[in-house]
Amino acid sequence: MTWRPAALLGAGALTLPLWSAPWLGVLVMTGVVLALTVVDRALAVPPSAVAASRQGARTVRLGETATVSVRLHNTSSRPLHALVRDAWVPSAGARPGFPGAPRVRIPAGARVVLPTLLTPTRRGDRPAVRLTLRSYGPLGFAFRQRSGQPDTPPWTLRVLPRFESRRHLPEKLARLRVIDGTQVARGRGQGTEFDTLREYVVGDDVRSVDWRASARRADVLVRTWRPERDRRVVCVLDTGRTAAVRVGDVPRLDAAIEAALLLAALAGRAGDRVDLLAVDNAVRVAVTGASQSSALPRMVNALAPLQPNLVETDFELVAGEILRRERRRCLVVLLTALEAGALGEGLLPVLPRLAARHQVLVAAVHDPVLTELSTRPPDRVQDAYATAAAWRALADRDRVRVALHRHGVTVVDAPADRLAPMVSDTYLRLKALGRL
Repeated sequence: MTWRPAALLGAGALTLPLWSAPWLGVLVMTGVVLALTVVDRALAVPPSAVAASRQGARTVRLGETATVSVRLHNTSSRPLHALVRDAWVPSAGARPGFPGAPRVRIPAGARVVLPTLLTPTRRGDRPAVRLTLRSYGPLGFAFRQRSGQPDTPPWTLRVLPRFESRRHLPEKLARLRVIDGTQVARGRGQGTEFDTLREYVVGDDVRSVDWRASARRADVLVRTWRPERDRRVVCVLDTGRTAAVRVGDVPRLDAAIEAALLLAALAGRAGDRVDLLAVDNAVRVAVTGASQSSALPRMVNALAPLQPNLVETDFELVAGEILRRERRRCLVVLLTALEAGALGEGLLPVLPRLAARHQVLVAAVHDPVLTELSTRPPDRVQDAYATAAAWRALADRDRVRVALHRHGVTVVDAPADRLAPMVSDTYLRLKALGRL
C-alpha cells in the first residue's frame, strides 16, 4: 500500500463535521478506501507477467564505465506502471542510465530496455544482486512486487586491471627496435646471435670489424648482432600478506600487476615467451604464454579476480614451481616486497638453487612515506620515533638488497607509478647484454 489511501482518508476526515454520526462517516470512508485499494491491486499487472533479461558488457577496465541493460517485456494485456531498481554490489558503482529512473511505463505487449551504468572501484567479478519490480495499479493505491532470485537475471561483470602503464609501451618498443638494430647499428654482447655484415660507418665499434671479410671485399665490413629471441620470462606475483599493503593510493598487488602486464606486452613483441605465476602458500594463477598473441589477454583475464591472502608466502613453493616448470635458463621476475622478515627467512635460503639456474630479478614497490619521514626534521617526540622507525625500515631494505646482490640478483626498488617502466627497462638492459 502507498501513501495515497492515507491521503484520501485525511481529505475525507475534513468532511466529518457534516456527518450526523461522525463514527459512521469514518467507517464508510475506511471501507471505500479499502475497497479501492483492493480493486487497484487486482488491476495491477502481475510481476510474473513481466519477462526480464540482460544484455551488455561482460568486461570493463578499472576506472572505465560499462553499460549493462535490463530488458523488460510486458506480456500482459494491461499497461505496466512500475518502479524498477537494478541493484549491484556497492563496488560495481551502479547508477541508472535512463531518464525518469526508476519509474517506467510499458504498454501491453511492449518491450523496454533500461540501461545501468557501472563504474567499478575494484578489480574482480562484480555480480548483479537483485532486480526489484514493483507494479502499481491504475490509482496508485497498491502495488505488487517481486524481488531477488530466481526473478533476477544473472549477470557478472569482470573488472580488468587498469593497465595505465601501457602508455609507456611505444617508448619501450622504440628502445627494443634500437636493440634489435633496425634503427641503429646492432650492438655486440655476450650471448647474442650474429646477424649480417655491413659496411663500416663512423661511430661503429672497431671491435666489431670482420677483418677477413674486409680483406675479401677490399672494404671495411663490420658484424652486426641481434639479441637472442625465443627467450623465456617468468613473472611471479607474491600474493601473500605483503601484497595487501597500500602504498600511497595504490595496492601493492595492483602495482605488481601493472609491471607484469607491461613486461608481458614488451617481451611478447620482442619474440620472447612469458609465463605468469601468482603464489602465496599455494599457486593461485598459472598462465603459460604458449601463444604470444593470446598470452596478454589471458593474463589480464586471469589476474582480474586475483586478491592478496593474509598468509606468509611460501618461497620454497615458489622456487620449486619455477625449477619444475622451467628446465631452460630464463629470466625470473619476482614481484614482492623488500622486507627483511619475508625475504630474509623465506627467499634467501632457497635463492642459491634458483639463481644457479636462472637469472633472477626482484622488483618491489618503494613506499614514499618512508623517504618523507627519513628526510624531514622531526618537530615532536612522536615524529622522532616515526623518523627512527623509517630509518630502520630503510636500513633493513638496504641489507636485503645487499644480500640479494651477493647472489647475483638484480633488484628494482621503485615507487608504484615507476615500477612498471623500470622493470621493463631492466628487462631491455639484460636483453641487450644477452643475460636472459
